[in-house]
Amino acid sequence: MNYTGVREVDVVVIGAGQAGLSGAYHLRRAGLVPDRDFVVLDHAPRPGGAWQFRWPSLTYGKVHGMHALPGMELTGAAAERPSSEVIGEYFAAYEDRFGLRVHRPVEVSAVREGDGGRLRVETSDGAFATRALINATGTWDRPFWPRYPGQETFRGRQLHTADYPGPDSFAGLRVIVVGGGASGTQHLMEIAEVAADTTWVTRRPPVFREGPFDEEAGRRAVAMVEERVRLGLAPMSVVSVTGLPLNDAVRAARAKGVLDRLPMFDRITEHAVVWDDGRSVAADVILWATGFRAAIGHLGPLGLREPGGGIRLEGTRAVRDERVHLVGYGPSASTIGANRAGRAAVREIGRLLAGEHGPAGERAPAPVWEPATA
Repeated sequence: MNYTGVREVDVVVIGAGQAGLSGAYHLRRAGLVPDRDFVVLDHAPRPGGAWQFRWPSLTYGKVHGMHALPGMELTGAAAERPSSEVIGEYFAAYEDRFGLRVHRPVEVSAVREGDGGRLRVETSDGAFATRALINATGTWDRPFWPRYPGQETFRGRQLHTADYPGPDSFAGLRVIVVGGGASGTQHLMEIAEVAADTTWVTRRPPVFREGPFDEEAGRRAVAMVEERVRLGLAPMSVVSVTGLPLNDAVRAARAKGVLDRLPMFDRITEHAVVWDDGRSVAADVILWATGFRAAIGHLGPLGLREPGGGIRLEGTRAVRDERVHLVGYGPSASTIGANRAGRAAVREIGRLLAGEHGPAGERAPAPVWEPATA
């Protein structure tokens, strides 16, 4: 898809993971026509969102909290198959069923103010002039690497969760896993089965959650993240809100000492990590399971960030620009949250396209059209 000029559409959706496909589904159900009224752009080579890049040992049976996309259930998936394959196939079938026509691979380099009150979306396949934007770029493309003194001198291997290949490549090695989230514990439990030695290091003591994560707990967790977003702060990590689930596998790993945690080290040497109290642990590999940050650099020209480092939202709408909606960001950074946020964003965009927002972006009393309920 190469355009010599600028193509005008009503809505551009950036990203075709759970959040982007949810938004595209509701645009479709609201009567907008793919490629004429809206376009979906995805930088990935194939369907599947971030799931397509997950390590092979993360089987579908190990996935926690995968919620189906609106309008189509995921059924009959074998628990032992890699989640990247299962969810990739599901997303591909979903795109086909609803005729979403995702354009890929397309890199979005910048979104800036355009002509005539439209946003200009600059991409590897030309530019788009759009009346509204659904940004659903997630976090996978922006892994967070902490920096510690001496890190550049380490002679072993350093890698991030984003590059985790599965446990086999760590056989016989001394491995330090850094990070107190779900990925860190999953990596650690796998690697401990084949490594010569493993060490778990986290900035804060991990909090293990007993019992089910029920609806009330979910509401509390979402409320905490929403408050940060309302204040314009960067969203918190999920585990800092929810804690780590204490399941049978985790209990067994704790009993074996695999999940005995050490506080964060102070520096790194050629062959070890070192604490200021004199303790050191030799290592061949440091695996940084330190999470991700929102991939929103392309929105920089719009000046949406607050002093606290985040984009302040009202619902899904950026407070600084009513044309921009973030889905899969902050409180909607879960599969079920992304579904709901996709629908909410399309409802708000419907009001905007119908001219029902005032100059200051006030909410309209009622929508002109509503996306259908799945």
